[in-house]
Amino acid sequence: MLHHRSNQFAAPSMRLAARHTGCRASRQTAPVTSARQQMLVHVPPHPLIKHWLAVARSKDNPPAVFRSAIAELGRILIYEAIRDWVKTVDIPVETPVGKADATIIDPASPVKLIPVMRAGMVLLDQASSTLPMSETYHVGLERDERTLRARWYLNKMPRKFKADDRILILDPMLATGGTMETVIEEVLNRGGSESFTKVISIVAAPDALRRLSPNYPGLNVYAAMIDSELDRQGFIVPGLGDAGDRAFGSH
Repeated sequence: MLHHRSNQFAAPSMRLAARHTGCRASRQTAPVTSARQQMLVHVPPHPLIKHWLAVARSKDNPPAVFRSAIAELGRILIYEAIRDWVKTVDIPVETPVGKADATIIDPASPVKLIPVMRAGMVLLDQASSTLPMSETYHVGLERDERTLRARWYLNKMPRKFKADDRILILDPMLATGGTMETVIEEVLNRGGSESFTKVISIVAAPDALRRLSPNYPGLNVYAAMIDSELDRQGFIVPGLGDAGDRAFGSH
């Protein structure tokens, strides 16, 4: 059985549109048509997400305000994504007045952060400050505006991931899914596991989720909103515009 809550969606049916993303809180469970694992898309129903998404959407806000909004959204989504997911260890600590049992993020198992440049760099700032233990591997892909396909221009991933490495891929926009599919494939080719890989995005389109879902059933995607469609240029509508251009004020 799949637990279908206000912030969690099973992606394979992909009947997803903007009006469905605010699914009301429910304790109901929905039957699974197949025994195989399903990709999950999480859209946390949080008022701060709604607030900062409104700020990010507004075309009248300058780059500094846009970056701040994306960073705040990323912080909330990362909190949600790492819950009961990162490795921890129990340690004793001494307070000023006694001893206490404590839990910390395991320093031997840092979360691997993969920001997709350029816009992913805005999410990286929050991820690095939120996670006490992390390692960063920058990647860069360009989208061919004619074919909408992604091509590499930077890849700093390690030669080999451990199968149980916790990996966060950071990219504010999931439009066609082509770039994300390329990055995930590279992670898997280098030993990573989709079951321990999570995607942090701000706005996702159904096209991207449909593309990723059948190929990566163990994947979890965290987004502030699922918008309705793509335009002819492959941009999410209503979306945020070009997140990289808006974040840095340049093309």
